[in-house]
Amino acid sequence: MDQFSLYFSIGKDHILDLSQGLDHILYVVALVASAKPGEWKKLLILVTAFTIGHSITLALATMELISVSTDLVEFLITVTIFLTATANLFQKESTDSQSLGLRYGVTLFFGLIHGLGFSNMLRALLSGADQITLPLFAFNVGLEFGQIIVVAIFTGLSFIAVDKARISRRDWRLVLSSMIAGMALLLIQERIHLVFE
Repeated sequence: MDQFSLYFSIGKDHILDLSQGLDHILYVVALVASAKPGEWKKLLILVTAFTIGHSITLALATMELISVSTDLVEFLITVTIFLTATANLFQKESTDSQSLGLRYGVTLFFGLIHGLGFSNMLRALLSGADQITLPLFAFNVGLEFGQIIVVAIFTGLSFIAVDKARISRRDWRLVLSSMIAGMALLLIQERIHLVFE
């Protein structure tokens, strides 16, 4: 297996592995829950904002240009999940461009935090490596591929629930977002003591 394929697989497997990537999956699903069926543009912009954010800090942290405590990053990631899912609970059915712009900006910022989390594993893999550009790029592409799989699965589930099973769009968003917020609270409870000991 060549170097690109190796790091692509590691990135893809990292986000799709429930033991390693659960927090990132929950965040992406919270983004999917906020979009109505047919709102491909909104969902695409949200996911792209998240991607841009985590790509920036993934690169900076892997190249050791920034460094943040792993425990703090893991705690903050759970907070981003909780805040995003909770925001979905209070989301209006119609949103103006100012609210959408704010949501895109917040998603970009939260992406920066998630990128720091991704970087911890990649930095450990690349310690002592002479060349990190190709592995960094391949890992990031693998992450994105995994993220697209998550988006596709939960967009499909949303379509089945709302369009086929005739669950109201509002009820589906509330149930899905409440479940994510509850799981995020459990993760926060697990990680908060690591930061504030």
